[in-house]
Amino acid sequence: MLANEVRPGPNRYITGEGVLFDLPEYLNDFDQVAVITGDQSFDVFKTYYPHPFDYPVYRYDGSSSYENAQELADKIKHADVLLAIGGGRVADTAKITAERMEAELIVIPTLVSNCAPFTPVIVAYYPDHTICKIDYAKKGAYMTIVDTRFLLATPVDYFIAGIADTLAKYYEMEAIVRTMAEEDKTALVRLGFQSAKLIKELLIADAIQAVTDLEAGRLTPAFARITDAIIALAGEVGGFAVEFGRTSGAHALHDGLSNLSETHSVLHGNKVAYCIWVQLAYTNDFAVIEELRPFYEALHLPMKLKDLHVTRVDRAYFAPVLTYAVKEEETFVLIDPMITPEKVFRAIEAVEAL
Repeated sequence: MLANEVRPGPNRYITGEGVLFDLPEYLNDFDQVAVITGDQSFDVFKTYYPHPFDYPVYRYDGSSSYENAQELADKIKHADVLLAIGGGRVADTAKITAERMEAELIVIPTLVSNCAPFTPVIVAYYPDHTICKIDYAKKGAYMTIVDTRFLLATPVDYFIAGIADTLAKYYEMEAIVRTMAEEDKTALVRLGFQSAKLIKELLIADAIQAVTDLEAGRLTPAFARITDAIIALAGEVGGFAVEFGRTSGAHALHDGLSNLSETHSVLHGNKVAYCIWVQLAYTNDFAVIEELRPFYEALHLPMKLKDLHVTRVDRAYFAPVLTYAVKEEETFVLIDPMITPEKVFRAIEAVEAL
């Protein structure tokens, strides 16, 4: 993707209480509808959805792979719109399938955990669930339907992980733009950064209350604001600022941590939460870490490697993590083009010593 190619989101973003009940009206423009979903996601959807639902349903295999997306396209054969009902991997699988079939895509998220329902970004895996690459759909979704009442079914741990992953948007972009020359900060980069700042302000102000509301099953303005921040605003940061607003240090280290098998059971956003602190230590922003500490404590976010099930902290054990995090094609280099594994390891040691 070119650095000046803006990809802000779906053709239509519909959000609010009960908006899913209008799905039949949204489907009136289409002749052949097919559904891509997962078992748990579809069960949650059927429990909430009040209308007859007699469209053909196809289950993805959980991998979010090109292979499974093509397999689904071969099974479906013909459709002019696909409904993706589920989480991020369902959405990303359906993006690939819709493109292969030249069909439109409507995304119905079943939980609040990331911006996959909003963006054209595809996180593609191999069939064995190891990471393949970050890709981009040729066009955004036709529609994303965010029913805030329906999304009160989000598991609390996924919601909290989504909050952490979304918080990274600000700190990762801030670390990039602080070193950019003013003439390089285009209007669109500035707009992306303002979105990132608004996200941070919303999360700090509303996230703790939103978690409490979710636990109580209450639909409140705080929960609705955080829902749209995680799904839509997070997607706008990279949508406008592109490479300067997608990821940097925290996500590069997160990807490196995938080399440690003990971290595989930890939710993505929780690993990113720890990596935010390492990035802040790398840039010598220890005062910011302390500002964030009460927020982390309130949400029980990881602050030490042991919270990610990692018990060894020696340099040799972390070699594959560090090598991956500083790769030229990764994004930590956007913060420091002279990055080295040793610098990153010193930042990890500094966080562990706090």
